[in-house]
Amino acid sequence: MEKILVIAAHPDDEILGCGGTIKRLIDEGNEAYSLILSDGTTSRHGNLTEVVLEEIKNRLKQSQAAAKIIGYKELFFCQFVDNSFDKDTLLEIVKAIEKYIVLLKPSIIFTHHYGDLNIDHQRTFQAVQTASRPMVNCPVKELYCFETFSATEWSFIDKDKFVPNYFVNIETTLKDKLQAIKCYKSELRQFPHPRSIEGLETAARRWGTVIGCNYAEAFELVRKIIP
Repeated sequence: MEKILVIAAHPDDEILGCGGTIKRLIDEGNEAYSLILSDGTTSRHGNLTEVVLEEIKNRLKQSQAAAKIIGYKELFFCQFVDNSFDKDTLLEIVKAIEKYIVLLKPSIIFTHHYGDLNIDHQRTFQAVQTASRPMVNCPVKELYCFETFSATEWSFIDKDKFVPNYFVNIETTLKDKLQAIKCYKSELRQFPHPRSIEGLETAARRWGTVIGCNYAEAFELVRKIIP
């Protein structure tokens, strides 16, 4: 059994990026946890009014409902301000992540791609790579980047392009991913937006054609250590 930790900047990223894969890994007997670094809401508002606080509370409930569908054993939240990770020191984010690596001892981590358009995603990757550096006693043996729809594909700089080299057949779990993302009602958009039900299904079908199956998720393998 492997322990898997998904580290996401915002609630819904943990489903968008790898929901089908995590569900499959759990079904195969592995254990998965999710660490979400911000509430994903505060940047849309000027002040933390009662209405905003209620929105944050509802987003938390949505995360818990989605996690239950996928089968995450536990869901953890940090308190970084949404879309402001560049205002925090990298060390602060690293230390927050290190805390959960020590606590959970995951052998596999999935996180954002370093070339994403969203600054929170970029900083999350940098912090994860630092927190999981392969020192003696570090439990992390595999590190993967997922694509986050409406962030990864909108970065048009070639040197930072998402170039997947690891694919997972999710024919049996796509339905669970789509059911889970529906919990985030406020985050879904109408097709042809990439963060729509049709958009997610289209992307999964596209990656499926790359590896000869109906539906797949794609990842970029950053590091794999075979002891």
